[in-house]
Amino acid sequence: MHPTSLMLFAAGFGTRMGDLTRTRPKPLVPVAGRPLIDHALDLCQEAGIAQVVVNTHYLADQVHAHLANRRGIVISHESPDILDTGGGLRHALPWLGPGPVFSLNSDAIWTGANPLAQLLAAWRPEQMDGLLLLVPKTRAHGHANKGDFTLDAAGRLRRGPGAVYSGAQIIRTDRLDTISERAFSLNRLWDLMLTEGRLFGAYHQGCWCDVGHPGGIAQAEELLAGAGDE
Repeated sequence: MHPTSLMLFAAGFGTRMGDLTRTRPKPLVPVAGRPLIDHALDLCQEAGIAQVVVNTHYLADQVHAHLANRRGIVISHESPDILDTGGGLRHALPWLGPGPVFSLNSDAIWTGANPLAQLLAAWRPEQMDGLLLLVPKTRAHGHANKGDFTLDAAGRLRRGPGAVYSGAQIIRTDRLDTISERAFSLNRLWDLMLTEGRLFGAYHQGCWCDVGHPGGIAQAEELLAGAGDE
């Protein structure tokens, strides 16, 4: 079964952004003259995603107003507490529907091939419960850690220094209800999939920039202008 709906994560507090998110949610921070969330929604539209669910929590009214009257977008508001990625995805299932779904973080900028189209082309439901789009460290801008995963010859993932998880994936949701906590990370599902050899990865064909911190804004704008491409 192939995914047709997407979860766009936009509920976070944006604490790494400092003063930039004191009175404005991170998805509305501008990059190259447009809010981050609009760059993400462009990717969804280009990939032909039929249904996009956006989760909200911090300064949610601003995100709601920005997305008002946009077709194909549903708001999944998290209250009174933020639910993290796993809890947030489970909360949005009534709108996402059954089967695997795309998910995408709203705090990144991409160049090259559409990340969602790449995931769909690589998705093999008979052997995969999750497919993460990764970026080699040489093409991951604004990101300083040692990487998140390595791939074996078949594309199966292992945790450890290597490629950077980009925040884009396809994931099956049927095991979300096995987790008792209300708020939890999707890492919980990934760990189950890793144990069973059903978490896979693919490399993004292009560059990527983390815009979760102030320095990422200038780096992302350089990337979009062509200065950061490799």
